[in-house]
Amino acid sequence: MRALDIDPVHDTRETFRALVDATSRPGTVEQTPTTPAVHAVVATLVDHEVTLHGGGDELRTTLGRESRLDTAPFEDADVVVVDGHTDGRVTVAKRGSLKEPSEGATLVYEVADLSADTEPIDGDDDQTLTLAVSGPGVPDTRTFGVDGLPATEVEAIAEAQSGYPRGVDVYLAADDRVVGLPRSVDLSVASDVPDEEVA
Repeated sequence: MRALDIDPVHDTRETFRALVDATSRPGTVEQTPTTPAVHAVVATLVDHEVTLHGGGDELRTTLGRESRLDTAPFEDADVVVVDGHTDGRVTVAKRGSLKEPSEGATLVYEVADLSADTEPIDGDDDQTLTLAVSGPGVPDTRTFGVDGLPATEVEAIAEAQSGYPRGVDVYLAADDRVVGLPRSVDLSVASDVPDEEVA
């Protein structure tokens, strides 16, 4: 992983901790030890037993050199790296089964920016959203900002997560930040949530 400026011991350990925190506290913005976060996340999640779809050439070349690259089509991959959006194809990613829900895919979206809801984002107004999550690990409703994720993709993610315990797990990654959206949460654009429900 050093070709990606990632220490294979220290940085992957710290990234794993960030992913655990992001998953246990959905909608919080956690920090990865290296940039870009998408490289750190994928390097932490993927090994020779985990199939991958997508990812840039540099990432895939590095994984290949370390015999950690086992590719699969979008609908069969364990980890899918997404540049911004899937045009709604997230709904055909693996969702696992009632017996083995853990076999659902993990999608890592590379987005333009992420922020806690108290931090403004300067971005494309058409793709700068405040998202709301609720469910396990979230007191009431938690909101956060994302730039570079279309509202239609948010709807598609929510659909792919609607059959809990089946579904997909999602991480949004930008710069050195990551937000976790496990399949257990309810996700929406915050403007669709009544004001009294947003905390």
